[in-house]
Amino acid sequence: MPEMPFLATFVVAVLAMQTMPGPDMVMVIARGVGQGRRIALCCVGGFAAAGLIQVPALALGVATLFQTSALSYAALQYAGAAYLIYVGVRFLLDSSKPPTTFGGDPRSGWSAFYQGFWNNLLNPKVLVFMLALLPQFVDPGRGSVAVQLAILGLTMKACGFLVNGAVAMLSGAAGDRLSRYQHLFRWQQRLVGSVLVALGLRLLFGEQQRVTM
Repeated sequence: MPEMPFLATFVVAVLAMQTMPGPDMVMVIARGVGQGRRIALCCVGGFAAAGLIQVPALALGVATLFQTSALSYAALQYAGAAYLIYVGVRFLLDSSKPPTTFGGDPRSGWSAFYQGFWNNLLNPKVLVFMLALLPQFVDPGRGSVAVQLAILGLTMKACGFLVNGAVAMLSGAAGDRLSRYQHLFRWQQRLVGSVLVALGLRLLFGEQQRVTM
């Protein structure tokens, strides 16, 4: 079990880093503005659920693979970028449909949850970041390293839930107001789709530049 002073320092550091915009936060903002508070919070729940796989992977040493293998890292990065583009294109193609028939019902909570889950899980930078930060707060003399990593990993996910949850509430407030005007529905969906496609392309081509440098 990490000592409380170390754990408190860890929480402060993680909260500060979680406020930096990344793929998860951009998706939450797009969902919140485009579809409202409830959908954005479901998306945040998906991020947290991905931790049920990421934290054990970190504690068991699987995360090291993505730090040492450029091929594994790139493959997961491309998969995540492709998924974002796929979701964004679906929004754009189906934006002309009424809310009740929107393709795959992306206004549903489960759809937002799944998309948040896969967006976070397919981002290798999450695991690599955890692998770089968490061991700095582990003391082998205080018990099992795996248990300490698991505690820190769950704490990090909880901090992310709080930060992204706050972002979801703020952006969702705007989305809830916009949703009262049905004639804006198509533009809301196009906004979500455009943001997700742009983010996916940025991750895709940004990764290509990183690999070729």
